Amino acid sequence: MAARAEKNDLNLILVSHLNTIHETLQVLDLTPSSSSSFANKVTWDDVIKMSEQVSKQATTVGMLWTGEKPESKAVEESMTSYFNNLQGFLLISHGSMVGAGPTLSSSIHESVNNVVDSSFRLMKETVSLYGSHREELKQSVPQLVGTVWEACSALKKTPTTNITAIGRRMTKVAVSVKDVLREMKELKPDSSDDPVDNSCAETESEPCNNNSSDGDIGNDLSPEEMKVAERAIAVVSDTLSVLKELIRSITGLIKMEKPNDNSSFVDSLEKLLQLCQELGQQIDEIGACLYPPQEISSIEAALEKIHSTIDVMQAEIGGIQGASDGFLETCNGLRSSLRELESELSNSSTADVEARVESITLTDK
Repeated sequence: MAARAEKNDLNLILVSHLNTIHETLQVLDLTPSSSSSFANKVTWDDVIKMSEQVSKQATTVGMLWTGEKPESKAVEESMTSYFNNLQGFLLISHGSMVGAGPTLSSSIHESVNNVVDSSFRLMKETVSLYGSHREELKQSVPQLVGTVWEACSALKKTPTTNITAIGRRMTKVAVSVKDVLREMKELKPDSSDDPVDNSCAETESEPCNNNSSDGDIGNDLSPEEMKVAERAIAVVSDTLSVLKELIRSITGLIKMEKPNDNSSFVDSLEKLLQLCQELGQQIDEIGACLYPPQEISSIEAALEKIHSTIDVMQAEIGGIQGASDGFLETCNGLRSSLRELESELSNSSTADVEARVESITLTDK
């Protein structure tokens, strides 16, 4: 009974600490202004140093369970010390966000939340298993301590400037487009016209079905659909080239200008990132629409959005300091690919209508 009462008390204390951290997280949702008391005082190195304290405290929590069952008072003190460190870590993290734009703020929030989530899991498990057999704690608590270590260590990889954070997001879009391009290149034409494989004999009990496996999805495009797919592959390939040249142009501009995160430059980069993400979304749409039956109208709508996005992107980077020749060349190459795909879609739509008319005529006869 005494152990149960002790566990209930620990649960109440835990809930109180969790509520305090949740309230602090709500403050973190607001980026501090440049006039904040944190301005010019907190660096990301300060955040990392504070996270090391959280990591050490996690180790202390884990050590409680290496010997005999700890007293509830020792668990309570360890819990209080842990959450005090975590609270300090959150406040320091908030201070580091002075001048952070949307993308950098998002990256910081993600990293900080990983530390918080892993901490919550560790402390909840610690209280949940209080009074349990030591072997159970030996298995679960060290793993959760390790998760806190990993989350704290990952802070060293978190971008510390707006430019770095935006650059990583742009690169992520380019990687996604590259994945779509790889998948599209795996599309194959319908093989139903191939000679019958005599090694596959149909019986009444086991009919032969060469197209039943999931691996055959996307391998049954008609000749007309394959033409559309080939033109679409060119569009995606050229879109990837545009993204690469954009990143290269921005990198060169940063080295030459060294803008040091000035607000107008960062605002332009944020807009360019949004345009990159729009391109990525439209490429995803095209990729999804290529599987039979192909959704021609959806592909056409995506192409129209890509056209307008490229125009805005070119104007935006031109406003910073003029687009590089390489970037302009890739944009023109993409426009050419878009026109060729649009032409192919038009031909495909015409052929589809003619086939339907012919089908109706034959039926009438």
